[in-house]
Amino acid sequence: MSAPVPSSAPAVVVDGLVMSYGDKTAVDGLSLSVERHSITAVLGPNGAGKTTTLETCEGYRRPQQGSVRVLGLDPVRQRRDLLPRIGVMLQGSGAWSGVRALEMLRHVARLHAHPLDVTMLADRLGLGDCGRTPYRRLSGGQQQRLGLAMAIVGRPEIVFVDEPTAGMDPQARRTTWELLQELRDDGVTVVLTTHYMDEAERLSDRIHIIDRGRLIASGTPLTLTRGGSVATIRLVVTRPFPPGAPESLRAALGAEIEVTQLDDVSLVVTGPADPSTLAKVSRWCEEQGVLPESLTLGQRSLEDVFLELTGRELTP
Repeated sequence: MSAPVPSSAPAVVVDGLVMSYGDKTAVDGLSLSVERHSITAVLGPNGAGKTTTLETCEGYRRPQQGSVRVLGLDPVRQRRDLLPRIGVMLQGSGAWSGVRALEMLRHVARLHAHPLDVTMLADRLGLGDCGRTPYRRLSGGQQQRLGLAMAIVGRPEIVFVDEPTAGMDPQARRTTWELLQELRDDGVTVVLTTHYMDEAERLSDRIHIIDRGRLIASGTPLTLTRGGSVATIRLVVTRPFPPGAPESLRAALGAEIEVTQLDDVSLVVTGPADPSTLAKVSRWCEEQGVLPESLTLGQRSLEDVFLELTGRELTP
């Protein structure tokens, strides 16, 4: 029997995880941790390895190299001990095609020793009106809400939620955000994957960004977007920049300024920003013959950071 794990220990520890499919390495020596009683987002472009990583944490895959521990337990060897303590929200929820929504939720509730009240949970997530509707006839947002209800009805200590608000209308999305925050406040650990940057930035206590199977950035939303810089300037122009634009602008602004081109018509200037910096950017635009569409001073968004780190947008 394994020794008790201190309550201060991380809820999830991934250490040197390697997972391959044939000649393709999906996860390449990945190490990360998730603190207890937090909402942690794992972000990455399609094919980055995040789904394989989380499926390994959930016990659906066995690590090929490295180790994974969830609540101090091996998700494969100690699966029987771990299952009652975790909740998993899959895309598509795993419900049977013909089952009615509340029938499915009640069935899952009966599998747990001390489930939440099904009626209360269904009402909270707006499932009351569709409780007798077969799963296959539910809208995408209703299916997502049912999937979330099934994941948390057993009062888990940690819940893995995959795209929790996909297909939801704005009101349902806000309700789901509030519920996830309440779970965290009640001591539940939430591990979140999402393609909505505003969702990750709004909900997360900590964010891990992975790409090509490796961890490339980790931190709170504030530290990631601040990046240790005083300020940022975002320049968007009406037509593509001329070749060598970042290098040319960097030379005009000085070595302490970092210039990152996001796409053909936008770039971000990071560093000490003051009225003279804005004037230099405007003068550079005039010299290069480019017409600014917008020139804004402020903090980078999480989407800006993601694009800078991966060079790719986060798309479903």
